[in-house]
Amino acid sequence: MRDTKISKFFENRSLAFWIPVSVLLVGMLGIVDFKTGNDYSFSLFYLLPISLSAWFVGRYMGIFTSILSAAIWVFADVSVGEDYSHPDIYFWNLTIRLGFFLIVTYLLAELRNTQMIVQALSRTDHLTGVTNSRYFQELLENEINRAGRYNRSFTLMYLDIDNFKQVNDTFGHEEGDNIIACFAGDLKSAARRTDFVARLGGDEFVILFPELGVVEARIVASKIFDSLNKKLKEKYAFLTLSVGVVTYTSPPQSTSAAIKTVDEVMYAIKKSTKNGIGYSLFAGVQQACEIV
Repeated sequence: MRDTKISKFFENRSLAFWIPVSVLLVGMLGIVDFKTGNDYSFSLFYLLPISLSAWFVGRYMGIFTSILSAAIWVFADVSVGEDYSHPDIYFWNLTIRLGFFLIVTYLLAELRNTQMIVQALSRTDHLTGVTNSRYFQELLENEINRAGRYNRSFTLMYLDIDNFKQVNDTFGHEEGDNIIACFAGDLKSAARRTDFVARLGGDEFVILFPELGVVEARIVASKIFDSLNKKLKEKYAFLTLSVGVVTYTSPPQSTSAAIKTVDEVMYAIKKSTKNGIGYSLFAGVQQACEIV
């Protein structure tokens, strides 16, 4: 748990943090290198700011830090009067050190890019490209914790496509996948940039609206419902939406409890009228569902 917190601390630092930290570390190493003269070697220590730059900022900052480190290292050699048999050895050493630093920078930057790609794939639904269920649980947990800490509301919108099985049975699963993929794209376009859209499985989707209250939730959810319902009917007239919307003015006990609450509201629509929205408020205890 402690390792996770430390990792998140470093991951959440901005460029404005890492750039001066890297430059400062190089400067400090140069001073120590100069003060200690030729008695001690600090070559490996220069890899620390170089690694931080390449990993947390990017390749170009890593290259800059590598050049700066190599230059300061040579400057320290010259300043302490390192006596070489030929003056060109200074340039030779500079080239070798810089080359070594640049190789480390390249390898770390590539490793970081690979890690980010793998991480993105692990968080993304393979069919639709939206957030998958597992990562959505993390996002929702963060929002629940934030809502409890700062006493803020948030809203969940649960969407289920009515009569979707008819598409698979009549036109095949490939057409069903196309409908799901298009629906996810339309859903993401309809949501705001600050919202999180996820596919929970099959034809079921959910949107997390951070800091969205009761009044705003009705307006936003209604617009999304109307837009998506219209686009579904353009594809197949028998497709409609059952939607549940719950605004949490008090944080639920867990992510599973939050999703269960909004799922029940959606299911009430599914079981009764279909093609509608159910609104509910959770303030420690869920209020009755209002069907629209």
